[in-house]
This record gives sequence, C-alpha cells and structure tokens, in this order.
Amino acid sequence: MWMNIDNYIELHSSEEPDLLKRLNRETHVQMVNPRMLSGHIQGRILKMISSMIQAKRVLELGTFTGYSALCLAEGIPDDGILHTIEINDELEEFTQGFFSQSPHGKKIKQHIGNALEIIHSLDETFDLVFIDADKREYLEYYQAVFNKVKKGGYILADNTLWDGKVIEAVDPNDKQTIGVMAFNEFVAKDKRVETVILPLRDGLTLIRKK
Repeated sequence: MWMNIDNYIELHSSEEPDLLKRLNRETHVQMVNPRMLSGHIQGRILKMISSMIQAKRVLELGTFTGYSALCLAEGIPDDGILHTIEINDELEEFTQGFFSQSPHGKKIKQHIGNALEIIHSLDETFDLVFIDADKREYLEYYQAVFNKVKKGGYILADNTLWDGKVIEAVDPNDKQTIGVMAFNEFVAKDKRVETVILPLRDGLTLIRKK
C-alpha cells in the first residue's frame, strides 16, 4: 500500500525537473550510497520551503551530489546565495558539473572541507540552514550555526528518524544513531525554538528560531 501511496504522491506533486532527473539517475549509477540523495518529493519540499520563507541566505551542510542544493537554490531569488559544504573532495567535480548546467547554479557557492571549521569562517546571517551531514555531529552543527540564523529563521535537519533506530535499543558503538538521538533530545528541549518532526522519508525536522 505505501508504495502505491508514494507513487500517488509523486504523480500529484510538481514534476521533478529534467536536470534533477538526470542527477538522480547518475547518482544511482555512479555513487556507492545513492539513497543519501534527497529525491523528487523531498527536493520539491526543500524548494517550496526556501521559496515560501523568501530565503536569500541559505547554508547547507552536506552537499553529496548536489540535488538538495539545486532544489534549495531554485527557491531563492537571483540575488540570493546558497553556501553548501561537503567534506568529500572527490564529489566536487561531479557536483560542479551539474551546478554549471543549472540556471540556479550561479547562486551556489560550494565549500570543500570540515563543516564546523567552515561555518565559523562564514560572515553571514542565514534565513535557512539545512543539516544533512555526519549524523555523529548533528548537535555540534546545530550549536555552530545557531547564532548565524536570524530571528524567525529556520533550521532543517534530515534523517532525524534514522530508519526507526531512534526508538530502538541503541548499540553503544552506533555513534550515528546516538548523535541523531542527542540532537533530537536537545532540540525538543531548546526553549529558543519551536520544532516539529515530519515523517517524510527518514524524518525531516523543521526548527524555527523564536
């Protein structure tokens, strides 16, 4: 049934742009973990959110093959900018190839390196931050970006249900699950924000800075 529901959702949502279809396909052909790509529906949601809140300054942690960056950039104006940070330098040529083919690519500035170090070097105030990098460091990312998010701005965090592992007994060696759970617990208790987890794919948390 859920597969049929997923198909229905795709058929009754805005179509995936052709460039993103190609990026989706090439990611599945060439990459080891293609499920890390946001995909059609989450991509349309990211575009919708960046457009809906009229974001002009966006930060993404975890570029992977650039799908989510292109979706976020699609929703911001031509004078906006999206900074995206990726630690794996082997992905840079692949992502830049797709960024250069998109009319929204000119809004994207890619950084290669450690996200926590690069965040501190950015002299920007962001309307929107999308966290989708190393799950072990989600809480550190949150704390690093918080003061760079404007009042009323948003932080999105992907994979916050983490294949359902967040409600299971945790292996003490599973640092990624522990990292996601620590992030979820901290944000839920943080009085500076309001938050909700959407059961979209692997969990997408929306956080609004009060």
